[in-house]
Amino acid sequence: MNIIEQLQSLDTNDIGRWPLLFRAVLIAVIFVAVSVGGSYYFVYRTKALLLEQAEATEVERKQTFVAKQKRAANLDAYKAQLKEMEVSFGAMLRQLPSRTEVPSLLVDISQTGLAAGLEERLFQPSSEIKKDFYAVLPIKIRLLGSYHDLAQFVSGIAALPRIVTLHDVLIQPEKNTGGNNLVLDVTAKTYRYLEEES
Repeated sequence: MNIIEQLQSLDTNDIGRWPLLFRAVLIAVIFVAVSVGGSYYFVYRTKALLLEQAEATEVERKQTFVAKQKRAANLDAYKAQLKEMEVSFGAMLRQLPSRTEVPSLLVDISQTGLAAGLEERLFQPSSEIKKDFYAVLPIKIRLLGSYHDLAQFVSGIAALPRIVTLHDVLIQPEKNTGGNNLVLDVTAKTYRYLEEES
């Protein structure tokens, strides 16, 4: 009996009566199938997940590296820009009065109105309002004069060496003069840097 005839005569329901060679081959096939399946499930699949995670981490780290590399490439430009900002900030700080300069600045604001030919009806500094790193000193002002005198006052305020801003501007004709003079109600604000108090 040749091997093909023996294979055809095998009873799959009674493997125990198979010849030793066929049982050994069947056991070897089952062993190989279980080994391959187990290796795939327990080794390859686990390693594949680890590889997938490592690839995702690699992509993320490459993106981080590229971002940091771009920042590093622009570091000199950032340093130059920072230096320029510090110079600009220093120039602005020099335009803010110190605590000792505030009284003379108040006199300058008042004198600007008088120099423009305006009659000062109210000049009332309020208490300082402290913000993050600076303080605001609001000054309520009421002036009486012609349109051109008011314009000269505003121009004079803009020309002061310290920063003074004008807010809540209200111009209306004076009630008792028949409209020849105007009344300017304005809040002038000057600013002081607070670092000196730290």
